[in-house]
Amino acid sequence: MPETTPATPTVLPALPALSTQAERLIELGVHELAGLPAGEVRAFAEAAAALAGDDGALLAVHPDLVPASALAPLLRRDGKPGFVVTDMPDVDRFAPCAIQLPDARLYLVTGLDRGDHMANWSPEEALPALTKEDRAPLLLTEGIHWVLQQPAVLERNHCFMTIGSRLRKASGTLDARTPAIWISNGTGRDGRERRDAPKVGWCWWGNRHTWLGFASATGRRGQDL
Repeated sequence: MPETTPATPTVLPALPALSTQAERLIELGVHELAGLPAGEVRAFAEAAAALAGDDGALLAVHPDLVPASALAPLLRRDGKPGFVVTDMPDVDRFAPCAIQLPDARLYLVTGLDRGDHMANWSPEEALPALTKEDRAPLLLTEGIHWVLQQPAVLERNHCFMTIGSRLRKASGTLDARTPAIWISNGTGRDGRERRDAPKVGWCWWGNRHTWLGFASATGRRGQDL
């Protein structure tokens, strides 16, 4: 286990109110991609706020309804759209791994943390540490939802992995790739035109990266909140 090296403290902006998040999803057309009436999204956000309060929770659409490949292009940074790396054509096959999602089309993700203190840890090292802290890693779709609602959480040298999503191969073993969201440098196959764009990519399960933390949450709540 690597030592935790404190990074320059970064104060993350608070998430918008749930009603504002609902309007953001509707503005982006996420409800249409998911086959959800706009009224259902608004009603869920209103009920959630009334029962649980706007406690910094993230409003998310179940990944079975809207996959990562559909959400990634909605990301924006410096006016540039997000994208999935070319060598991850199977991005939508990365599914929740050892994570129980609410049986609901819309749900809340609570207690978000970008995991900066785990920068330069490998996914293999970070997962048991998160479990020990009673935290669960974010899914890739949840990470994209977070950046859609609060783009400032994605910044250079402070990006994050979403290791709650894994790909299980036909053999039953897990693929060694783990998804992450960071900022393109515009090199290689990304292309110069994508420099500074939000990027969905992957890292090896056993590799460390100084600029990637591990996004996690304390809980998820569905319709019963």
